[in-house]
Amino acid sequence: MTDISALAHVGAAAAAVGAGMVNAIAGGGTLISFPVLTAIGVPSVRANATNTVSLLPGYLGGVSAQRDDLGGLSKSVRPQLVAAAIGGLAGSILLIVTSESVFRALVPFLILASSILLGTQDRLRGWIFKPGEQHGTHVVAQTLCVGLAGVYGGYFGAGLGIMLIAVLGLFSDLPLTRLNAVKLLLAFVVNLFAAMFLCFSGKVEWSLVVVMAPAALLGGNLGGRLAKSLPPKKLRVFVVAFGVIVAIIYFLK
Repeated sequence: MTDISALAHVGAAAAAVGAGMVNAIAGGGTLISFPVLTAIGVPSVRANATNTVSLLPGYLGGVSAQRDDLGGLSKSVRPQLVAAAIGGLAGSILLIVTSESVFRALVPFLILASSILLGTQDRLRGWIFKPGEQHGTHVVAQTLCVGLAGVYGGYFGAGLGIMLIAVLGLFSDLPLTRLNAVKLLLAFVVNLFAAMFLCFSGKVEWSLVVVMAPAALLGGNLGGRLAKSLPPKKLRVFVVAFGVIVAIIYFLK
């Protein structure tokens, strides 16, 4: 286990509150919490594993808030849930078998890619949801893409929600509110199965999870309340700028 000070625990908890809020409002919370964990001295792989486990309660809160939009979708969503579970588990295993040096080298590219993905969210949605356009249903292709997104989510996770909403939008004509509810459910399942494996990997800093998990839940609740009044676009700009700066810092290390 890493020797972490009490002050560092406070900083990690604060980061988890921020990550929970950002995930609830705009997505991309990992870009806040992961760099903080590495900044307080947690090695990259351990930081990512700890982050995945710690932020799980926030996803559960989001699913609970939008459970009404999931009504009647159990049959169509079931194959995607299986793919999300398998993908999340596979990604978490990939994380653990990846050496610290390799993962550390990949981190700036992953953060930069996630930031770009988050920054182009509206343009991507505008391309997917063209007025009057009908989306065909291609269950196999959609399920495969959800599974691949799950692998990424289990491995790193930042921008997973954007990937999922893009995949769902490409193959479905459901209203955006219902797609977002499905996205939250799939993201929760990806992170649940990744966290289940990571809990037994020996890579989780449990003292940080103890303070970060409730903080993430609190942040998710606060974010849900602020979602109606705080412009997501402005928050997203901040998160993207923050992510790009963090990526540059990691590139220069």
